[in-house]
Amino acid sequence: MPTRRLALIAAAALTATAAFAAPAKEAAKPHAKAADAAPAKPADMSLGSPRAKVELVEYASLSCPHCARFNNDVFPAFRTRYVDTGKVRYTLREMLTPPAQVAAAGFLLARCAGPAKYFKVVDEVFRSQPRWTEGDGDIRPIFLEIAKNNGLTEPQFDACLSDQAGLAALQARVQTAVSAGVNATPTFFINGKKVGEGEMTLEQLDAAIAEAKKPKKGG
Repeated sequence: MPTRRLALIAAAALTATAAFAAPAKEAAKPHAKAADAAPAKPADMSLGSPRAKVELVEYASLSCPHCARFNNDVFPAFRTRYVDTGKVRYTLREMLTPPAQVAAAGFLLARCAGPAKYFKVVDEVFRSQPRWTEGDGDIRPIFLEIAKNNGLTEPQFDACLSDQAGLAALQARVQTAVSAGVNATPTFFINGKKVGEGEMTLEQLDAAIAEAKKPKKGG
């Protein structure tokens, strides 16, 4: 299967993710509604120049092996060729696939690390997949290690994964994508047009970006 279907979404993760962390000591405050995750939403996490004429949006889940392979094998070269040169703006939109609570915990951790370290945490979670898919199933020590690598203490880690407001915001972002028809990961859009569902090679991305740069007929 080239994609990971969304059998579970954020609703399941809202309760399951708390198992990774100590119970929250304070009641959560109201947070973002689904409408806040509409197009052009400030919650988007992006890399590259905002002035780039091409934007690649990837819908991905941190528990999706296909997304991990894209991250590990294709994205570094893509980033060097297009993002770091200012040619393409890359945006990651968060999805949840089984085990949804693991994907949710990873995204919450990345958000808590802050915008400057968000993509570093995402990369480390993707690269840690073999450790928690083939190991003894104890994910907490692995994610705590990633948290500490990125400047978070263990109490901050526990608070992060117990943050009901953060979970609700994640749920809203995922539900918005599902309502828009995204039902598999990874899914790719270039300038608003769906160009791929499943792992894409660098060559396929080259072709899709070249197509997006062509002048529109009648324009």
